Amino acid sequence: MLHLRPRRDSTPVTNKWHNKFEENLEQWPHLKELVQCYTADWVKDENKYGHYEAVGPVSFQNQIYEGPDTDFETEMRLASARRTKADDTTDDDAPSTSGRKFAETSDSSNNLKHFGQSPLPAYEPAFDWENERAAIFGQRIPETPISHGLKISVKVLSLSFQAGLVEPFYGTICLYNKERREKLSEDFYFRVLPTDIKGANISVESRGIFYLDAPSASVCLLIQLEKHATEQGGVTSSVYSRKEPVHLTEREKQKLQVWSQIMPYRESFAWAIVSLFDNSIGAASGGSASPSSPLAPSVSGSSSHEGVFEPSAKITLDGKPGYTSGNSIVVEISNLNKVKESYTEDSLLDPKRKLHKPVKGVLRLEIEKHQIDHAELENISESGSVTNDSVDPGDHIADPTFGKLPINGSDVPQGSNSKWNSLDAKEISGNGSNVHGNPDFSPDDFQAFDFRTTTRNEPFLQLFHFLYVYPLNVSLSRKKNLFVRIELREDDADIRKQPLEAMYPREMGGSLQKWAQTQVAVQARVACYHDEIKLSLPATWTPTHHLLFTFFDVELQTKLEAPKPVVVGYASLPLSTHNQLRSEISLPIMRELVPHYLQDTCRERLDYLEDGKNVFRLRLRLCSSLYPINERIRDFFLEYDRHTLRTSPPWGSELLEAINSLKNVDSTALLQFLHPILNMLLHLIGNGGETLQVAAFRAMVNIVTRVQQESVDDAERNHFLVNYVDYAFDDFGGRQPPVYPGLSTVWGSLARSKAKGYRVGPVYDDVLAMAWFFLELIVKSMALEKTRLFYHSLPLGEDIPPMQLKEGVFRCIMQLYDCLLTEVHERCKKGLSLAKHLNSSLAFFCYDLLSIIEPRQVFELVSLYLDKFSGVCQSVLHDCKLTFLQIICDHDLFVEMPGRDPSDRNYLSSVLIQELFLTWDHDDLSLRAKAARILVVLLCKHEFDARYQKPEDKLYIAQLYFPLIGQILDEMPVFYNLNAVEKREVLIVILQIVRNLDDASLVKAWQLSIARTRLFFKLMEECLILFEHRKPADGMLMGSSSRSPPVGDGPASPKYSDKLSPAINNYLSEASRQEVRPQGTPESGYLWQRVNSQLSSPSQPYSLREALAQAQSSRIGASAQALRESLHPILRQKLELWEENLSDSVSLQVLEITEKFSMMSVSHSIATDYGKLDCVTAIFMSFLSRNQSLAFLKALFPVFNNVFNFHGATLMARENDRFLKQVTFHLLRLAVFRNDNIRKRAVIGLQILVRSSFYYFMQTARLRVMLIISLSELMSDVQVTQMKSDGTLEESGEARRLRKSLEEMADESKSANLLREGGLPENALLAIPEKMTENRWSWSEVKYLSNSLLIALDARLEHALLGSLMTMDRYAAAEGFYKLAMAFAPVPDLHIMWLLHLCDAHQQMQSWAEAAQCAVAVAGVVMQALVARNDGVWSKDHITSLRKICPMVSSEITFEASAAEVEGYGASKLTVDCAVKYLQLANKHFSQAELFHFCASILELVIPVYKSRRAYGQLAKCHTLLTNIYESILEQEASPIPFTDATYYRVGFYGERFGKLDRKEYVYREPRDVRLGDIMEKLSHIYESRMDGNHTLHIIPDSRQVKADELQPGVCYLQITAVDPVMEDEDLGSRRERIFSLSTGSVRARVFDRFLFDTPFTKNGKTQGGLEDQWKRRTVLQTEGSFPALVNRLLVTKSESLEFSPVENAIGMIETRTAALRNELEEPRSSDGDQLRRLQSLQRILQGSVAVQVNSGVLSFCTAFLSGEPATRLRSQELQQLIAALLEFMAVCKRAIRVHFRLIGEEDQEFHTQLVNGFQSLTAELSHYIPAILSEL
Repeated sequence: MLHLRPRRDSTPVTNKWHNKFEENLEQWPHLKELVQCYTADWVKDENKYGHYEAVGPVSFQNQIYEGPDTDFETEMRLASARRTKADDTTDDDAPSTSGRKFAETSDSSNNLKHFGQSPLPAYEPAFDWENERAAIFGQRIPETPISHGLKISVKVLSLSFQAGLVEPFYGTICLYNKERREKLSEDFYFRVLPTDIKGANISVESRGIFYLDAPSASVCLLIQLEKHATEQGGVTSSVYSRKEPVHLTEREKQKLQVWSQIMPYRESFAWAIVSLFDNSIGAASGGSASPSSPLAPSVSGSSSHEGVFEPSAKITLDGKPGYTSGNSIVVEISNLNKVKESYTEDSLLDPKRKLHKPVKGVLRLEIEKHQIDHAELENISESGSVTNDSVDPGDHIADPTFGKLPINGSDVPQGSNSKWNSLDAKEISGNGSNVHGNPDFSPDDFQAFDFRTTTRNEPFLQLFHFLYVYPLNVSLSRKKNLFVRIELREDDADIRKQPLEAMYPREMGGSLQKWAQTQVAVQARVACYHDEIKLSLPATWTPTHHLLFTFFDVELQTKLEAPKPVVVGYASLPLSTHNQLRSEISLPIMRELVPHYLQDTCRERLDYLEDGKNVFRLRLRLCSSLYPINERIRDFFLEYDRHTLRTSPPWGSELLEAINSLKNVDSTALLQFLHPILNMLLHLIGNGGETLQVAAFRAMVNIVTRVQQESVDDAERNHFLVNYVDYAFDDFGGRQPPVYPGLSTVWGSLARSKAKGYRVGPVYDDVLAMAWFFLELIVKSMALEKTRLFYHSLPLGEDIPPMQLKEGVFRCIMQLYDCLLTEVHERCKKGLSLAKHLNSSLAFFCYDLLSIIEPRQVFELVSLYLDKFSGVCQSVLHDCKLTFLQIICDHDLFVEMPGRDPSDRNYLSSVLIQELFLTWDHDDLSLRAKAARILVVLLCKHEFDARYQKPEDKLYIAQLYFPLIGQILDEMPVFYNLNAVEKREVLIVILQIVRNLDDASLVKAWQLSIARTRLFFKLMEECLILFEHRKPADGMLMGSSSRSPPVGDGPASPKYSDKLSPAINNYLSEASRQEVRPQGTPESGYLWQRVNSQLSSPSQPYSLREALAQAQSSRIGASAQALRESLHPILRQKLELWEENLSDSVSLQVLEITEKFSMMSVSHSIATDYGKLDCVTAIFMSFLSRNQSLAFLKALFPVFNNVFNFHGATLMARENDRFLKQVTFHLLRLAVFRNDNIRKRAVIGLQILVRSSFYYFMQTARLRVMLIISLSELMSDVQVTQMKSDGTLEESGEARRLRKSLEEMADESKSANLLREGGLPENALLAIPEKMTENRWSWSEVKYLSNSLLIALDARLEHALLGSLMTMDRYAAAEGFYKLAMAFAPVPDLHIMWLLHLCDAHQQMQSWAEAAQCAVAVAGVVMQALVARNDGVWSKDHITSLRKICPMVSSEITFEASAAEVEGYGASKLTVDCAVKYLQLANKHFSQAELFHFCASILELVIPVYKSRRAYGQLAKCHTLLTNIYESILEQEASPIPFTDATYYRVGFYGERFGKLDRKEYVYREPRDVRLGDIMEKLSHIYESRMDGNHTLHIIPDSRQVKADELQPGVCYLQITAVDPVMEDEDLGSRRERIFSLSTGSVRARVFDRFLFDTPFTKNGKTQGGLEDQWKRRTVLQTEGSFPALVNRLLVTKSESLEFSPVENAIGMIETRTAALRNELEEPRSSDGDQLRRLQSLQRILQGSVAVQVNSGVLSFCTAFLSGEPATRLRSQELQQLIAALLEFMAVCKRAIRVHFRLIGEEDQEFHTQLVNGFQSLTAELSHYIPAILSEL
């Protein structure tokens, strides 16, 4: 409430005026007013400018945002460990990279129930209530009572002479202006005693304290020394100025000492001028303005007196800005000028004057500057620690902290309990004036009165009333030793009567004396003086008060006794005639005094010296705050006295005149007496008659307006007036009724007259302009009355209850308020600025009243205001309304305000919420921003308020603002129309409210309707979007992966946006205050030094503030990215830190709300969609899809676990497939992260999903599909390979980490630890959920799931590792696609996608059969899905027939296909048309491969579709196609050359450079025209490129068995062999040679999975031998799968071999020939065309069998086996077989020749003859070996 603040009365005890003359002031009411006005304590309302104690700001932690490739957490941990090891003594301010030290511990203020720090302090980390308040339009700024410039204290340390110091010296020091040649202050007296005088050490020299407005080169110290007048014939003072060094002799010393004790009178001795400031500094730069200026810009001798100033002890003057006490300089003044003849101050600086002789001596002074700096004011807050609130009003007890300060006999403590003791003021600082800055100011300090106090344009604030007398000179005709005595007398009636005790003594602390005397002018005809005589004046003086001067002559030598002065004459000066003269006065000197010497009648009779000339010149200086020099003011005072004492006639017209003439008083006089004049006028308003009231009010308006206009400061609220209201105005406590009823009545009636349309003159506009002043007066008057009412009745320590205004007065105030509102309303529309000021004043009026009167009365005024400005009004008016609310809601007790009815909640907050919401719907964008800002600032104010830190307070505040959320949810479009910055402001507020709400209120909010709950969570999503932290390089998915391209600044991120959000602005300017330390500590990372040339360049300013200003000014049109770049690195870092913390706290807050929601929805007590729980799922998707901090991710998984525990069934349901898929994707994404903490938590997340899957689906197939889909998507984002140094590819870190995560997921042994680290219970996976009975978790299932994912990962990796080889090694490429297709088989879409990739690859290689197989496989997937769904035309039989073509079409896919119904995936795409499309594609490729029999089967599958659709056109086409196909098959069969569709080769790989292929064999299927040489060339080309310098490639030329271990290391071997496919029913043990065309029924499908090749060998180790030694090995290979397959090569899985002996070999060869011929003969032929073909093939075979040369063909077998030694080795059985075979062969040949004869025509006759001859000769040859042949044939 109101506190007394003793005024800082700097009139020291030396200057203070006391009513010494015991006058009765009661008869002079105006004097009583004046004295009261100057001496009463100030009364200050502590609440007026608000009182705010904030808790400390939040400290930001470094948040860690990881990308997949980063592990900042570990880096930081290592760095901090390294740092602490390196030195534990690190400087505390060493900036860490973030500007704050890394703190491992979390903020202690985080109470347990919250996840993270509160979002609001993170949003406004540098919240500064003062700043925010100052931004309000029309904000009142608390004024401190006026203070001026600086103080200088001077202390005399010593005086020494070359000759020695033996006699006492005296002196004066004052401030002097050289240019204007005038004294600026009164004299400070000092004395220097020789050390050997007794008692010398007792005198503690005091300091003189002088006040200065500003440093100026012309201000100097004038020092004048005096000593006891020189004895005639004694030691003269010239001993002190002799050139040659000389010391006083003992005798001289004695003489001087004795004389100085006898001689009381002094003469002037020497003078000096010390410049305080250099010329270099202009008067403008106020001391501290330039940091480089030392104490004063210097205390250095200026050229006028060649002074040598040695700062003692060489204290350097590079003082720091804001020079503190204790940095004094010691000045040695050696240029003391000896006084040679009498001088005047004016003549001192006269250049024409010859210089006085210098004195050989030094005067040492200690000069100290006490800067009165605003910093000092700032250090003590408005609620300053010094203010002692416990001092009761009316008590005069000084605060004990200043107990040291003596009271100096005055009745008011001077170093009192006001915070202002730390201010600097000049005329207003008491002896304790700088208690803070310098506790060492002692009571002995002499504070010199500053003469400019009387000439300044500002109100007098303290009581002074004295006169300075300066005798200048006396001109006599004879030389005399003359001095003058001065006294003040009351009258001239009795000349013996003692004068008044009015003279101030020279020694400090002495009592007033009756007279004072000047120096002696020795032997001078014109005696000059430079004494200053100061005397105290009576409060009022009569014409008889006068000064009396007595002139004495004194002998300056000792005769018999001490010299006695002799009176020479007298002079008198009446005060009343000359008091205001500033000019010189000359008086005649009377020879003697007679009674009544003042009266003119006496004067004529008096005898005068020098013929009555005016020989005595003197000057006066009146300094008084009691006696106005201005006559009009004196008249007013006089009339006021008469009115008050009721001595004037009752109508008081003279008083009216006097009041009206105040208008014409000149401004200086008016200002000086402003306080008393206003007091008296208020007096008259308070209790004069109506006429007087109006006159006084008008005069007051006039005066106040003039003060506002004419004073120098152009603030809206004039400095002097504010000081008057805030401090000086006191409502005549108890002496009279309070002022406010009178003031409001007179003003109200004026306002009503105006409202009724009467002419009220220009005065009314002035009243409105100055309304603030009158409103504040009314308020203070009420406050004073309230304090008085309750002061005595209340027990100590209780709050004063609000005062209820009397009905009449309140009505009057209501009417006045109403009129003023109307003015605001009307003038606003005209756009007058006055209206806005008036609006603010009215708001402050309500604000002030809230502290004083019953709030409900104020609410009436507020509601009156809101009625006038209701709804959405014009922008100007609406702006006024916002300002009004802003001001009122800033009230200290805003939170604790009642409602309008006792049952209501806080009235103001409900009004505020209503109006702010309306504003967001306003068209004016700037108003929307303002409304959002008001809300944030207000909540910050509550949040940081030290009074409201308890949870229950926070809850109360949250409930106050909670209705706002309701309003937003009711009208969401209003919210969506706001721009990003405003949305952020609103959302931060919402989060803050919800954070502090209790669960019950939240449930209520969620109970209304499903839609509303959904909207609530929409807002939460907006929070995550708008406060997302994106690093500049963030890709959507992969955090800040180094590879992802930099994304543009999304509109979403709360960046340093084009329009800096208000919060960032505050924060950055706060950050920029922390100046950069130029020594650039290595820790800060930035060596931001001034030395660094490019950094101090204009583009990179040195100071952070400049840097910030520059960045802000250049921000127009730049993108947010560019703006960031333009910031100073340290600021950019601060900005990052801010964004990280803000984003983190917002995410954590939303997480906390989500968890609460999920807990509460368990009991179904909330209105939400329980089928989908879309609120929870949307928020989780939002969390996971954004880049989150480590702290957030750590908090997320326990919540994730709980949510799945409670709502697993819903979340895993089909409806939430989309959610589940996103979750799996993001969990896999996190499983790639390098940071182990994140990666492990992702594994836990996956396990939680698996657990839910077990419990709610009994199996994991669906989850597996999800995971495979997600893995597939992730793979397109993650780079699974990285380049090695040699240019080849290897598995990347990401892939390795993903593999590790997938393995850990199924690792039972690590599970418990994992869960514990992730903050979950160890049994989290095995715990059985509610309503479930058995444990369904199975590690083996999890292992299977994990493996299927690993297979997919490996397939993807292999495919990627091929990389550049893809184009070269087409086989591997196809295999890569194939593996991918198989790995992703559970997901039809992906399976199909990779099969189609494979199909493309085959088409490029022109492997048509394989391409066709791929198409068949795709069709198979589709058909199976359709059959499983029962919505196709096919049945299982069709699928079986399809499987005959492509065995790959498996059966297990059916169930999973249906499981894969995930958004964007699944069987919905799988239609009949789709199947038909791929069947047709297969058909096309098979026909390209000429495998027509497959085409036929495929078309048979297509036909049913067309049949069911009755698509006859299509059917016709199909049948035409079928016809063509069957014809093609016939054609193939009819061909004499057997048809082959492909050639097959076996390839073996041996060598480590082959990698996985090493020691494996494959069968390759190649087009039919590829020969062995071609494939050799092809393969060696592919694999040569893979060899490095140490390996060569070698091809093994034959097909023998390879023993891998015996091969040469360092060489890679390929073995390539042609192989033949084996028919299904073929007898592999048959020794016959194999000829394809022999296979009957070639229409059967050409599907091969076995192959053979024969290798000849001999037992004797040679590769070749004769027929008798030649063995044959037949090797049969079994492949994995059958050809044509989806790939061009298949792995050999099994290899068997048979061996044939040479004779079996021979028999086989013969039988093969026989079979071929027989086959040809028996084939039925029909048409003539066929005959020709048959003839040709018959001719070919016969030619090779019969027409043979000697020893070849059949004959060679006979020679080999049937002759000589081999024949003996043959078993008889073998011999029989060989002979039988030969005989059969010959018989078939004979038959063939016959048939040939039948077929031939003329032209072949000759050929036939040759055949017959050949046959006969062959028979003859054979008969040698087999005689029986002749009989056979």
